[in-house]
Amino acid sequence: MRVLVSVHDKSGLAEFAQGLAGLGAELVASGGTAAFLEEHGLEVTSVEELTEVPELLGGRVKTLHPRVHAAILARHEDDLSEHSIEPFDLVCVNLYPFESDPGVELVDVGGPAMLRGAAKNFARVVAVSRPDQYDQVLAELREGGEVAEETRRRLAAEAFAATARYDTAIAAWLAGRERLGLVFERERQLAYGENPHQRAAYYVEPGKPHLLSGVEQLHGRELSFNNLNDLAGAVRLARELDGPACVIVKHANPCGVAVADTVEQAYERALGADPVSAYGGVVVLTRQVTAPLGEALARQFVEVLLAPGYETLAPLAAKPNVRILAGALAPVDELDLKRVPGGLLVQDADVSEDELEPVCGEPTEAQRADLEFAWTVCKHVASNAIVLAKDGRTIGIGAGQMSRVDAVRIAVEKAREHGHELAGAVLASDAFFPFADGPRLALEAGVAAIVQPGGSKRDEEVVAAVREAGAAMAFTDRRHFRH
Repeated sequence: MRVLVSVHDKSGLAEFAQGLAGLGAELVASGGTAAFLEEHGLEVTSVEELTEVPELLGGRVKTLHPRVHAAILARHEDDLSEHSIEPFDLVCVNLYPFESDPGVELVDVGGPAMLRGAAKNFARVVAVSRPDQYDQVLAELREGGEVAEETRRRLAAEAFAATARYDTAIAAWLAGRERLGLVFERERQLAYGENPHQRAAYYVEPGKPHLLSGVEQLHGRELSFNNLNDLAGAVRLARELDGPACVIVKHANPCGVAVADTVEQAYERALGADPVSAYGGVVVLTRQVTAPLGEALARQFVEVLLAPGYETLAPLAAKPNVRILAGALAPVDELDLKRVPGGLLVQDADVSEDELEPVCGEPTEAQRADLEFAWTVCKHVASNAIVLAKDGRTIGIGAGQMSRVDAVRIAVEKAREHGHELAGAVLASDAFFPFADGPRLALEAGVAAIVQPGGSKRDEEVVAAVREAGAAMAFTDRRHFRH
């Protein structure tokens, strides 16, 4: 067996190469890779020795030679002996990390060419493009002396995917926003989509952190499409909250959110915000789950639970269906993408930090804190969105309504339904009030302070209604629709 190795990521390479050498393989490697393998006691032929041409142009040209590419592309029936060229049986190449560190000098030319050649010739050559493929390749070689055709075909597909992703990243970097290169790889198959008749899977951008990066599932059934969608919404909101916090999401909308001195208090207050809607929800906590909190959670029907860690799993593990996840909150995406027929709507992620500018009245220190909290939550509620909050927790949420005044009405009714005191509460609206009817409805219920973007033709009328009620109002000059 003859093997060509040229890699940037050398994790696991020494063990892989030692395994190949133990099977009698002849190793040929490019400059830095050859030096690495020699440092680990392996006998290696350098590409320079093979081609009898030194590296040129500061290393830009080293593998672009017939003794390399003819050896990769040769088929079983091709005779290269008259050119003194021996074919390669396995090509192990991974590419410069262009996506994380773009630049002209990191545009790999020889690497993709070798990988594509090996993948094209998968009927005879094994194309290895990632360290996580090493173990299976070695196992098959040790067991049967060759890599199965099905495996070679799959490795070839993964190699072409790697070069496609690489070229896409380069094209996007050169073209800027004129060209959006997106490559996703399937992370897992899902049982079904939003509904049982829809097929579904979870795809991630290779090399980038994602929703489940660094997250371990400790217990429970497999995650579903709706679980992941709700978890994403809960994580985005939880990232914006300081201190011990709890976010409960149901059908992609927050139904209970709270911050408190302890995570136990945060959960109790978030659940109490709307315990009916929280049934079967996704719960995200920003602190470790203590034993008492685990017992409290076990008394509820929770679909998915994510926390940094768990003091004990005993109470929760007694419930077979709850999906228990441990890990960090995923980072915020740079771009927000929405599929439309034949295309994509692309925008920057909504990660702005807004200043609250009083336009009438003067909220107390506690009310100002609640206004900031309610405004943060409101960004993550489907528009038209109204959030009522008091003492660091939501007490009523009106989500996804066609009429803003209906959203206010629903939020007020929910607060009353669950016995929350509205006197002294605050209200956040994701966009301006076109009329004074919405604020009046909230003010009559006891709301003492309101935050909204402002910008309506009737701002003066709305402000006058708030002033007349003896309440306070702040503008942010920025709306936060979420559709």
